[in-house]
Amino acid sequence: MGSQLGGNWYLGDEENSVNNGQKTIAVATKPVPKTKRPSKYKVLLLNDDYTPMEFVVYVLEQFFNKSIEDATRIMLMVHQTGVGVCGIYTYEIAETKVAQVLELAQRNEHPLQCIMEKE
Repeated sequence: MGSQLGGNWYLGDEENSVNNGQKTIAVATKPVPKTKRPSKYKVLLLNDDYTPMEFVVYVLEQFFNKSIEDATRIMLMVHQTGVGVCGIYTYEIAETKVAQVLELAQRNEHPLQCIMEKE
């Protein structure tokens, strides 16, 4: 009945498929799935007047794998401008990191706020 050649499926019976004296072959191809890159989210730290700078640096080192220099630079950006970008991640990873930061801040009785926003 049909045969497979090169990844395409050929359907029909060549003996019975004659069109103006020429053989025709019906071809059904497999659909190519279109993949879409996942959306990215920025994880942001927000400034407050109570959380110690050392704690913010610690958070950046622990949860965002920042070097002491990068963590200090981001902490100073948060302190001076009110907000700093910790990293850019897929939704699930960003959500997890926000939850980790908030949980640690709460356990240590700091009002540090961490949010995520779509890039």
